[in-house]
Amino acid sequence: MSSPNASPSVTDLVRDMRAGDRGALARLLTMVEEGGEAAAQVLLTVHPHAGGAQTVGVTGPPGAGKSTLVDQLARRYRSQGQTVGILAIDPSSPFSGGAFLGDRVRMQQHYLDPGVFIRSMATRGSRGGLARMAGSAVKLLDASGKDVVFVETVGVGQTELEVMGAADTVAVLLVPEGGDAIQALKAGLLEVADILVVNKADREGAGRMVTYMEAMLNMAESPSGWRPPVLQCQAHKGIGVEEVEAAIRRHREFLSASSGLAERRRLRSRREFLRAVEEALGGLLHELLGQEGELAAIAAEVEAGRLDPFVAAREAVHRGVLLRQWLQALRQGEREET
Repeated sequence: MSSPNASPSVTDLVRDMRAGDRGALARLLTMVEEGGEAAAQVLLTVHPHAGGAQTVGVTGPPGAGKSTLVDQLARRYRSQGQTVGILAIDPSSPFSGGAFLGDRVRMQQHYLDPGVFIRSMATRGSRGGLARMAGSAVKLLDASGKDVVFVETVGVGQTELEVMGAADTVAVLLVPEGGDAIQALKAGLLEVADILVVNKADREGAGRMVTYMEAMLNMAESPSGWRPPVLQCQAHKGIGVEEVEAAIRRHREFLSASSGLAERRRLRSRREFLRAVEEALGGLLHELLGQEGELAAIAAEVEAGRLDPFVAAREAVHRGVLLRQWLQALRQGEREET
């Protein structure tokens, strides 16, 4: 029998989270962010409960008004009785490595609303504008029973394509004077957009931006059959937000009416699996390099300039050096356990 002061188990936390305990959800999110065996146990436990939420990614250049639009959309969904989760991907603090929490400050009017849960997550140097475990955090918000989960990413330009992997619907936000936005569209941001939104549409050049994006869409292929609508809004005034919400709903209906939603989620799961395998192998490689053996010897030859890095990598992988040392480590671990 466990002590009254013992920490709750993952099963207990998931049960409490499912019952609406915000503290339990916050603790589980922290466990997932930290990774390791505890994160694996959390994800294994919540997996059967995920898949019901609509996930919406909101991306675009810095200053485009992403937080304001997410805030306004959250208000609309709450007015319809739907619960909302918001995952705000913040730049990592240069001092602590943690999130700046700026989005929490801007959305503080939702704090007292039990139907809204906001979590800031630091990028920790992750490319693509998404934190390493953002996909898992979205799954937790989904499993907690949220109807809609927003993922708002850091505006990092063309490398922000990774947002596509965490959302069913992706809204790309631009501003009229966005010269950088034009470059981002050319670089591939257009390819992930399910909805294009020109925010701050009261500014000069909004019409030209819409015309430019429509022209780009006319030249682009749409293998899925969905043509991204180009909308205008003034998120800070709430103007045009209803039209953005309607476009999100239409895209969801389009995906649900075809195999699009299932296919998008299948590809998402595959990407998450491959990313996790790559990360695990990278950690294993660093661990093995810290031990005496063939791999460390090859690395020493590379560091001394006596062996080309590319040739050394091929030797380590294709001649079985990495595999042999890994198997030795596994056998050693088994002996120590017995």
